Amino acid sequence: MTSPLTFAAGDLTVYRIVEITGATMGIRQMLPGLTDEVLAEHREWLAPEALSEDDRAIMVFQSYVVRTPHHNVMIDSCVGNDKTLPQMPDWQNRQGQEYELALGEAGLRYEDIDYVFCTHLHADHVGWNTRLVDGKWAPTFPKARYVFSADEVRHWEAAYAQAGVPVFAESVLPVLEAGRADLVSDDAVIGDHVRLLPTPGHTPHHVAVLLGKGRDEAAFAGDLLHSPLQWRYPDLACAIDGDGAAAASRSRRGFLERFAETGTVCCFAHTPSPSAGLVRRLGPGFTCVGV
Repeated sequence: MTSPLTFAAGDLTVYRIVEITGATMGIRQMLPGLTDEVLAEHREWLAPEALSEDDRAIMVFQSYVVRTPHHNVMIDSCVGNDKTLPQMPDWQNRQGQEYELALGEAGLRYEDIDYVFCTHLHADHVGWNTRLVDGKWAPTFPKARYVFSADEVRHWEAAYAQAGVPVFAESVLPVLEAGRADLVSDDAVIGDHVRLLPTPGHTPHHVAVLLGKGRDEAAFAGDLLHSPLQWRYPDLACAIDGDGAAAASRSRRGFLERFAETGTVCCFAHTPSPSAGLVRRLGPGFTCVGV
């Protein structure tokens, strides 16, 4: 391991590409079922990495890039620049350099990415799919194939047809129109190193991405959870899940049960400390030991 942002998993090297870290919504707003008593019990280990002084959830927004023996694979593509996101004022028309600098620190350029897998099509997971070139949206990673759940795309195509969703128009549709997308099933197997695992709930066709030859060396959970408290309490629903019950009972708990005590490195999109680690059982719930 060369830095906290780089680690090995079997024959894989994994890089965390961090774009944004900071306090977001109130933790009780995010987790409506969270009681004062439970929050008080866990406040000491949550703060300061995952909980601010004013009880807001601290989250990281990041991609993972995985070097396999054959390819450089990106999992999710963060927020991006120049995007139309009025519901998120800090992200609206962003002009940040953090993402490109983080790629550079990992020894990577846009041209080095072979595949981009999106666990789902929310704004903070597709943003760097595209960038403005001469006033038009173009795929950011010029050599990459972009892999999307076909059913997730259909879901957002329908929403776009009804309401003109800017995220889809700016970060997904240009990739489709450029002929750079591979639309696959939610349980697709791609080559000898990549498999998708259906994990619906946060969105209707959210998927986790599993990498490793012959076994799951690393599992990328996307938005299966948003706070480390959900390791301890997997059934604690999140307000920003489309189907909170499915996300909790079928997907989040199922993922944690599947990989607990296995040695698979589990990589979470938004938890700040740790973002990646080994899932261990802890009473009726779980914890994550950083790699």
